[in-house]
Amino acid sequence: MTAAADPTVAAVGPRVKALREAMDLSLRDLAERSGVSAPMLSQVERGETSPTLQVASRIASGLELRLSQLLRLDEEGTVSIVRAGEGRRGGARGHAYELLTPPLPGLRAEVTRHTLGPGAVTGGPGDPPRHEPGARETTLVERGAIVLHVDDAEHELGRGDCVTFDADLSHHFANPTKEEAVLLAIVSAGLRRS
Repeated sequence: MTAAADPTVAAVGPRVKALREAMDLSLRDLAERSGVSAPMLSQVERGETSPTLQVASRIASGLELRLSQLLRLDEEGTVSIVRAGEGRRGGARGHAYELLTPPLPGLRAEVTRHTLGPGAVTGGPGDPPRHEPGARETTLVERGAIVLHVDDAEHELGRGDCVTFDADLSHHFANPTKEEAVLLAIVSAGLRRS
Protein backbone atom coordinates (compact mmCIF):
# COMPACT_ATOMS: atom_id res chain seq x y z
CA MET A 1 0.00 0.00 0.00
CA THR A 2 1.48 3.37 -1.01
CA ALA A 3 1.10 6.59 0.93
CA ALA A 4 -1.48 9.01 -0.43
CA ALA A 5 -0.26 12.22 -2.05
CA ASP A 6 -0.59 15.30 0.11
CA PRO A 7 -2.58 18.15 -1.50
CA THR A 8 0.23 20.55 -0.51
CA VAL A 9 2.58 18.82 -2.95
CA ALA A 10 0.05 18.45 -5.78
CA ALA A 11 1.28 21.50 -7.73
CA VAL A 12 5.01 21.19 -6.98
CA GLY A 13 5.98 19.93 -10.46
CA PRO A 14 6.65 23.27 -12.20
CA ARG A 15 8.67 24.46 -9.19
CA VAL A 16 10.80 21.30 -9.19
CA LYS A 17 11.51 21.77 -12.90
CA ALA A 18 12.38 25.48 -12.51
CA LEU A 19 14.69 24.81 -9.56
CA ARG A 20 16.36 21.87 -11.31
CA GLU A 21 16.99 23.95 -14.44
CA ALA A 22 18.24 26.91 -12.38
CA MET A 23 20.83 24.56 -10.86
CA ASP A 24 21.74 23.35 -14.37
CA LEU A 25 20.81 19.76 -13.47
CA SER A 26 19.45 17.14 -15.85
CA LEU A 27 16.69 14.79 -14.73
CA ARG A 28 19.34 12.09 -14.36
CA ASP A 29 21.50 14.41 -12.20
CA LEU A 30 18.59 15.14 -9.87
CA ALA A 31 17.68 11.44 -9.79
CA GLU A 32 21.20 10.59 -8.58
CA ARG A 33 21.16 13.38 -5.99
CA SER A 34 17.68 12.60 -4.63
CA GLY A 35 17.31 8.85 -5.02
CA VAL A 36 14.05 9.41 -6.96
CA SER A 37 14.00 7.82 -10.42
CA ALA A 38 14.26 10.03 -13.50
CA PRO A 39 10.91 8.74 -14.89
CA MET A 40 9.17 9.59 -11.59
CA LEU A 41 10.80 13.06 -11.57
CA SER A 42 9.62 13.62 -15.14
CA GLN A 43 6.05 12.67 -14.21
CA VAL A 44 6.15 15.00 -11.20
CA GLU A 45 7.49 17.91 -13.30
CA ARG A 46 4.77 17.42 -15.93
CA GLY A 47 2.07 17.25 -13.26
CA GLU A 48 1.13 13.68 -14.19
CA THR A 49 1.61 12.54 -10.61
CA SER A 50 1.82 14.18 -7.20
CA PRO A 51 4.68 12.95 -5.03
CA THR A 52 4.10 11.68 -1.53
CA LEU A 53 5.64 13.77 1.24
CA GLN A 54 8.46 11.21 1.51
CA VAL A 55 9.27 11.52 -2.22
CA ALA A 56 8.92 15.31 -2.11
CA SER A 57 11.34 15.37 0.82
CA ARG A 58 13.90 13.38 -1.18
CA ILE A 59 13.46 15.72 -4.17
CA ALA A 60 13.95 18.74 -1.88
CA SER A 61 17.14 17.21 -0.51
CA GLY A 62 18.41 16.64 -4.06
CA LEU A 63 17.76 20.35 -4.75
CA GLU A 64 19.62 21.30 -1.54
CA LEU A 65 16.41 22.62 0.06
CA ARG A 66 14.33 21.79 3.09
CA LEU A 67 10.92 20.31 2.29
CA SER A 68 9.27 23.47 3.62
CA GLN A 69 11.31 25.55 1.15
CA LEU A 70 10.37 23.35 -1.80
CA LEU A 71 6.70 23.54 -0.86
CA ARG A 72 6.97 27.27 -0.05
CA LEU A 73 5.66 26.70 3.45
CA ASP A 74 8.23 29.25 4.70
CA GLU A 75 6.52 31.97 2.67
CA GLU A 76 3.46 33.97 3.63
CA GLY A 77 1.69 33.89 0.28
CA THR A 78 2.73 34.76 -3.24
CA VAL A 79 3.54 38.44 -2.61
CA SER A 80 6.30 39.60 -0.26
CA ILE A 81 6.74 43.29 0.47
CA VAL A 82 9.66 45.01 2.13
CA ARG A 83 8.36 48.41 3.20
CA ALA A 84 10.44 51.57 2.75
CA GLY A 85 13.14 51.71 5.40
CA GLU A 86 12.55 48.12 6.60
CA GLY A 87 15.28 46.37 4.57
CA ARG A 88 18.24 44.68 6.23
CA ARG A 89 21.06 47.23 6.66
CA GLY A 90 24.83 47.25 6.98
CA GLY A 91 28.00 48.99 5.89
CA ALA A 92 31.03 50.82 7.23
CA ARG A 93 33.39 53.73 6.55
CA GLY A 94 31.04 56.00 4.58
CA HIS A 95 29.31 53.14 2.73
CA ALA A 96 25.83 52.17 3.87
CA TYR A 97 23.58 49.63 2.17
CA GLU A 98 20.03 48.36 2.52
CA LEU A 99 18.94 44.98 1.15
CA LEU A 100 15.53 45.69 -0.41
CA THR A 101 14.50 42.12 -1.33
CA PRO A 102 12.92 39.77 1.24
CA PRO A 103 14.87 36.74 2.53
CA LEU A 104 12.95 34.14 0.52
CA PRO A 105 14.29 30.64 -0.13
CA GLY A 106 15.44 30.09 -3.69
CA LEU A 107 15.50 33.81 -4.54
CA ARG A 108 17.81 34.21 -7.56
CA ALA A 109 18.34 37.99 -7.39
CA GLU A 110 18.95 40.63 -4.73
CA VAL A 111 18.27 44.35 -4.92
CA THR A 112 20.30 46.69 -2.72
CA ARG A 113 20.54 50.47 -2.35
CA HIS A 114 24.03 51.77 -1.57
CA THR A 115 24.86 55.22 -0.24
CA LEU A 116 28.47 56.35 -0.63
CA GLY A 117 29.65 59.41 1.24
CA PRO A 118 32.33 61.67 -0.26
CA GLY A 119 35.51 59.64 -0.82
CA ALA A 120 33.87 56.35 0.27
CA VAL A 121 34.27 52.99 -1.45
CA THR A 122 32.41 49.67 -1.35
CA GLY A 123 34.15 46.42 -0.52
CA GLY A 124 35.20 46.34 3.12
CA PRO A 125 34.27 44.84 6.49
CA GLY A 126 30.51 44.85 7.03
CA ASP A 127 29.76 44.90 3.31
CA PRO A 128 27.85 42.13 1.51
CA PRO A 129 29.96 39.04 0.75
CA ARG A 130 31.56 38.51 -2.65
CA HIS A 131 29.16 37.24 -5.26
CA GLU A 132 28.96 33.59 -6.29
CA PRO A 133 30.61 32.37 -9.51
CA GLY A 134 28.57 33.34 -12.55
CA ALA A 135 26.72 36.20 -10.80
CA ARG A 136 25.94 39.33 -12.80
CA GLU A 137 25.30 42.81 -11.40
CA THR A 138 23.34 45.72 -12.86
CA THR A 139 23.76 49.06 -11.09
CA LEU A 140 21.88 52.31 -11.66
CA VAL A 141 23.33 55.57 -10.34
CA GLU A 142 20.37 57.34 -8.71
CA ARG A 143 22.30 60.35 -7.43
CA GLY A 144 25.85 61.68 -7.69
CA ALA A 145 28.83 60.34 -9.62
CA ILE A 146 30.93 57.24 -9.05
CA VAL A 147 33.77 55.22 -10.54
CA LEU A 148 33.35 51.48 -11.04
CA HIS A 149 36.59 49.50 -10.81
CA VAL A 150 36.33 46.05 -12.48
CA ASP A 151 39.59 44.09 -12.62
CA ASP A 152 42.05 46.76 -13.80
CA ALA A 153 39.54 48.97 -15.68
CA GLU A 154 37.79 52.13 -14.43
CA HIS A 155 34.37 53.32 -15.61
CA GLU A 156 33.05 56.78 -14.70
CA LEU A 157 29.29 56.86 -14.13
CA GLY A 158 26.90 59.72 -13.44
CA ARG A 159 23.26 60.16 -12.42
CA GLY A 160 20.99 57.99 -14.58
CA ASP A 161 23.83 55.82 -15.93
CA CYS A 162 23.31 52.06 -15.71
CA VAL A 163 26.05 49.42 -15.93
CA THR A 164 25.97 45.60 -16.11
CA PHE A 165 29.03 43.47 -15.41
CA ASP A 166 30.18 40.04 -14.22
CA ALA A 167 29.94 40.44 -10.44
CA ASP A 168 32.23 37.51 -9.66
CA LEU A 169 35.17 39.59 -10.94
CA SER A 170 37.14 41.75 -8.53
CA HIS A 171 35.22 45.04 -8.34
CA HIS A 172 34.26 48.00 -6.19
CA PHE A 173 32.57 51.40 -6.51
CA ALA A 174 34.26 54.61 -5.41
CA ASN A 175 32.84 58.08 -4.87
CA PRO A 176 35.64 60.52 -5.77
CA THR A 177 33.41 63.59 -5.36
CA LYS A 178 32.46 65.81 -2.42
CA GLU A 179 28.77 64.91 -2.81
CA GLU A 180 26.92 61.82 -1.62
CA ALA A 181 26.20 59.14 -4.27
CA VAL A 182 23.30 56.65 -4.26
CA LEU A 183 23.33 53.42 -6.29
CA LEU A 184 20.65 50.80 -6.88
CA ALA A 185 22.21 47.36 -7.52
CA ILE A 186 20.60 44.14 -8.72
CA VAL A 187 22.73 41.00 -8.43
CA SER A 188 21.40 37.93 -10.23
CA ALA A 189 22.78 34.43 -9.80
CA GLY A 190 22.82 31.37 -11.97
CA LEU A 191 24.56 32.69 -15.05
CA ARG A 192 27.10 29.94 -15.47
CA ARG A 193 30.09 30.15 -17.76
CA SER A 194 31.37 27.04 -19.50
